[in-house]
Amino acid sequence: MHLLASVLLAAATVKAHYTFPRLVVNGKAEDKDWSVTRMTKNAQSKQGIENPTNADIRCYSSQFAANVATVTAGSTVHYVSSQQINHPGPTQYYLAKVPEGSSVTKWDGAGAVWFKFHTEMPTVDKNKQMTWPGQNLYITTNTTIPASTPSGDYLLRVEHIALHQASQLNKAQFYLSCSQITITGGGSGTPGPLVALPGAYKSNDPGILVNLYSMQPDAYQPPGPAVWSG
Repeated sequence: MHLLASVLLAAATVKAHYTFPRLVVNGKAEDKDWSVTRMTKNAQSKQGIENPTNADIRCYSSQFAANVATVTAGSTVHYVSSQQINHPGPTQYYLAKVPEGSSVTKWDGAGAVWFKFHTEMPTVDKNKQMTWPGQNLYITTNTTIPASTPSGDYLLRVEHIALHQASQLNKAQFYLSCSQITITGGGSGTPGPLVALPGAYKSNDPGILVNLYSMQPDAYQPPGPAVWSG
């Protein structure tokens, strides 16, 4: 009986976790999983990252992707999830511009090169329960690449921060992916502030070490830099 219970618990745990293997641009998904999105180390286990200072917080990738997606500035993007995103917490999106002389299919995204262009706050539903955009869906929240983003090659990063156990240090769970994209038709904006990953987060940041069950929704503070909206 103990063995059966352990097996069932393990299965339920994996089912509650997820990966984001497929980018969707203006409603069109990449041809197959991990085509322009770099396969993550948790592709099989689905386990999230719990220490936000770990090097894996950048892209969690185990290998580069074979292809590059062309994305027009101003396009909408989201990701397909391998399982239902049933944990509470925000979805955030970042971009990092590939330096001149580097290839988007080989660049690792090191350094203070990342800017955030989307984050989220919780609300209270009609049942007076805290809820998050995209919670319980099989896709991440839709967002828009700012129209003034300069053209060029980028890494696009999505993360969902699961906060159901986040009242304990290093128990928030980060689920994330990075995709290789080329932005066309861009503008002359100056994205920022630029941060490094790891580096942008600390384990005790108020948006990472937080008890959702004893706070008002508008008191939540998303971790990381301010959002650049173009």
